[in-house]
Amino acid sequence: MDTIKNSDLPRGFKAGTAAAGFKAQGRDDLGIILSDRDAVVAGLFTLNVFKAAPVMVCKDILRRFGKARAIIANSGQANACTGEEGIARCHETQRMVAGPLGISPDAVMPMSTGVIGDQLKMDLWEKAGEKAGKPRLAYENHAMPVFYRDVMYREEKEGKDEAYLKLYDGHDWKWFCVRLNHTDMEYLRRNWSGKKASAPTLEKRHHKYFLRFSYTEEVTLTKTPVKEQIICSVDLGINTDAVCTIMRADGTVLGRKFINHPSEKDRMYRTLGRIRRFQREHGSAQSRGRWAYTKRLNIELGRKIAGAIVKNAEENHADVIVFEYLEMQGKISGKKKQKLHLWRKRDIQKRCEHQAHRKGMRVSRVCAWNTSRLAYDGSGSVSRDLKNHSLCVFQTGKRYNCDLSASYNIGARYFIRELLKPLPVTERSLLEAKVPSVKRRTSCVYADLKELHLQMEILKAA
Repeated sequence: MDTIKNSDLPRGFKAGTAAAGFKAQGRDDLGIILSDRDAVVAGLFTLNVFKAAPVMVCKDILRRFGKARAIIANSGQANACTGEEGIARCHETQRMVAGPLGISPDAVMPMSTGVIGDQLKMDLWEKAGEKAGKPRLAYENHAMPVFYRDVMYREEKEGKDEAYLKLYDGHDWKWFCVRLNHTDMEYLRRNWSGKKASAPTLEKRHHKYFLRFSYTEEVTLTKTPVKEQIICSVDLGINTDAVCTIMRADGTVLGRKFINHPSEKDRMYRTLGRIRRFQREHGSAQSRGRWAYTKRLNIELGRKIAGAIVKNAEENHADVIVFEYLEMQGKISGKKKQKLHLWRKRDIQKRCEHQAHRKGMRVSRVCAWNTSRLAYDGSGSVSRDLKNHSLCVFQTGKRYNCDLSASYNIGARYFIRELLKPLPVTERSLLEAKVPSVKRRTSCVYADLKELHLQMEILKAA
């Protein structure tokens, strides 16, 4: 099967075509689209009383699962008006496609077009499958396909630390009993009992296979009005891991916290130094193990920072945690130290979002431009202190912590945006005329929030 270039496809999808011989020889008449993970599916179906076999099969998949991993489409054979045998052959094509891909047959959406009334030529389907090679449990980035419950995954009776997986043994798909770690299963029973369980995923890590279980938990996020909200604005810095500011809508600062783990960062930076020296002597190919160790240190540091941020927000009864918006996609450029730092920032925001939502707090992001470059008091741009890079000098001569000033600006930008958003056009235009800087999301600062709140109070009194 010819594979379509990945650059021509959306991220997370693969596609290919083949000439199975359903139509003229040498012409592609079989195509497949494959998703790396479960994809939500929507369909628009015919209202015809006489529905083709693929239509009925696809409607059944949507009704039962609502998700799929692959779409297989053929031309030359419509598989319409073919009765029960047509449906059976449609299911057979699903199994033939699912085998090489290592996914459940119910995750394959079959589609057919062509001659009506003729049964599918299964011999041509089998020949097309032979060209693709033997079925195998394929994986990419050490992540296996999802094991659909009751189809490829089955739990043992309550209290037993066992499960059944449907795997390909070289000849056929069979059920295999696997033992699960008792402590892990006790943790799942204790913390996730009664929660909606999703299909587990098989992962390969360090030459071992693990089942990753995921659960769906419904939480109610806070609906506190903006004017009554308390936020925790967070600046993820280089010198200080994170600076948190607890703030009200009128600009009142209720608390500040500096989160820093110098020993962990020193350990990671020492490891980076060893890697550089090792690469000069032995080359880059032999330093993979050291890079893996550095990555683990970076991940662990991100976990500690995220936990401290959420804990501080919860202790101060914050409704929203506010971060700078970071580009979450694409390749990261720069030095290794810079890359690790940005990776950690992304990881921290994702972890904070998960933990905050479980506690009913919302997470918001604001424009990151100039939050550190502009003084929170509105005096203009700042310059870094050459002797102490964590400090900055305002144009008024005032020395201040640069990350703390940035956290003030981050919180202010959130409130400026949320306070102006629901206002009528006339009232908003009036306030923007009185405080022009709030119109530009890249230059508004903490002082602008104070002035905006004052003007809103004056307008309210009038």
